[in-house]
Amino acid sequence: MVDVFLDERFIGIVAQQEDLIKKIKEERRKGRLPTTTNVWFNKDLNEVRIEIANGRVRRPVIVVEDGKSKLRDEHIQKLESNELTWKDLFNQGVIEYLDAAEEENAYVALNETELTKEHTHVEISPSIIMGLTTSLVPYANFGQSSRLNRGSKSQKQALGLYSTNYLIRMDTDVNILHYPQNPLVKSFMHDVSKQNIHPAGQNIVIAFMSYEGYNMQDALVFNRGSIERGLARSTYFRPYKAEELRYSGGLIDEICIPDKEVKGYRSEKDYRLLEDDGIIYPESEVGEEDVLIGKTSPPRFLGEIDEFSIAANKRRESSITMRHNELGKVDFVVVTENEEGMRLVQVRLRHERIPEIGDKFASRHGQKGVVGAIIPEADMPFTASGVKPDLIFSPHSVPSRMTVSHLIEALAGKTGALAGRTIDGTTFASEPEQELRKTLFELGFRDDGTEVMYNGITGEKFKARIYVGNMYYLRLKHMVANKLHARASGRIQLLTRQPIEGRAKGGGLRLGEMEKDCLVGHGASLLLNERFSSDTTQVHVCESCGMLAVYDNFKKLKFCHRCGSNVTISTIEISYAFKLLLDELRALGIGPQLKLRSKYDDGTHSQKSE
Repeated sequence: MVDVFLDERFIGIVAQQEDLIKKIKEERRKGRLPTTTNVWFNKDLNEVRIEIANGRVRRPVIVVEDGKSKLRDEHIQKLESNELTWKDLFNQGVIEYLDAAEEENAYVALNETELTKEHTHVEISPSIIMGLTTSLVPYANFGQSSRLNRGSKSQKQALGLYSTNYLIRMDTDVNILHYPQNPLVKSFMHDVSKQNIHPAGQNIVIAFMSYEGYNMQDALVFNRGSIERGLARSTYFRPYKAEELRYSGGLIDEICIPDKEVKGYRSEKDYRLLEDDGIIYPESEVGEEDVLIGKTSPPRFLGEIDEFSIAANKRRESSITMRHNELGKVDFVVVTENEEGMRLVQVRLRHERIPEIGDKFASRHGQKGVVGAIIPEADMPFTASGVKPDLIFSPHSVPSRMTVSHLIEALAGKTGALAGRTIDGTTFASEPEQELRKTLFELGFRDDGTEVMYNGITGEKFKARIYVGNMYYLRLKHMVANKLHARASGRIQLLTRQPIEGRAKGGGLRLGEMEKDCLVGHGASLLLNERFSSDTTQVHVCESCGMLAVYDNFKKLKFCHRCGSNVTISTIEISYAFKLLLDELRALGIGPQLKLRSKYDDGTHSQKSE
């Protein structure tokens, strides 16, 4: 006997689960059951599970009966002539949607040529086995699966034209690529998913070779001439917002130029770009910590206002300023009202981003890297026909990662560029490599994609032929301008006296164990000494027991909780972090004992009293 569940609820038992499952599937295909119905048999638990709830992820497959697909040629002809729709195929039981559970009981063929009597379904297209973004990768069946995952992630981080009305939007952290292009090599999913309307990349000339070590590991070498002509140029947008809030007691915020009497007043220089209403004017150039919207707020605690003071003089400065290490131009200013009818001001900044060393790029095949060098066009290697690559890619990045699809795309892109057409790179259904080679040969080029190249500096001919092709490259949102950070002195944490964390707060950079080891390895002892003694503090130690002593500032007296005041107590310098560790140990009931020794002692005699 087998238990039967409907949407996780027990509804009964059945003797022959095969007949029940078969009947449910027949009724579903006839349209007599809800379209969301799925059924499967769990052998381990001896249960039949029926699911009809909405919200489950399901995917379409073609139904197979007696080893033959129910999708006939006449269906395809009627679909092409618009006599049939997708819904009609579903209603006729030609296709059906399977969820993850029912798929466990299904035997799905990749294509019709593999069909046997045991198969229950066949894929609509072999490329459907991948997700949306992964299916955009051309020649994905020639790539490693882990690299396809990375390629999928990279495409989600690529700069492009995400919306046509971006100029009137106040979206957070927006990047717009100036000259996005449709790829020369693309899959059918590119047009289906409307990627042709919102492209996110550019076609470039790529050469697979080393260049003076500048493209070692995953680094990329770019042509400065290409960048100056607009390659991968983008604009970064960031919005800032300020609103007048109403507080209890009738107190409100005020957007204005703060008076000098306001608590926390900055300086006249900080408010120089504000107009009379306290809002910055459009197209003004701003740098880090410049005031964008002037604002004053009432005191945080009403107790701050006493009966002898004037409330206006106690208002505090709460202006909206530029973030640390950021700059740009004021692009757009919006003045409106919030839900309470108070003023709401939004300021959008823009900053043109030209590719620089440290910016991240990637192909669609998971081959990502940062710009290692930008070489003058005159020094770039060139082909016999005078073509200079936009990007030089390291050939050592391909064999170990097995991204053969990366190489095939370069060949296909070259064929497409010379023939003046797009190349179909759909996974499992792409244009064959042999055809691409044949076309390339007919166009007067070597069929293997290699070309004779010359050194741009010396003019000498390279001994080896270089693999040159065209690829669709993506500029990612990870730019060095958003990550670069340095600081000298600044804010510290109250508890540990260490610099605060985070680039946005102007925090410090952590010197960890590996950084310490690096300095040790280079013999930078004085630098290490300076780093580890930058937070020194004085503590009192009892020489009798080695415990931390106490200094009574009122009585000007040193004493030990354990030994009293009739003992020798020394004052030593230790790092504040170590002092904090000793305090934490004592709080846990562990009494750390310190052994003191003079730095002038040779180490044979200890000053610790027994």
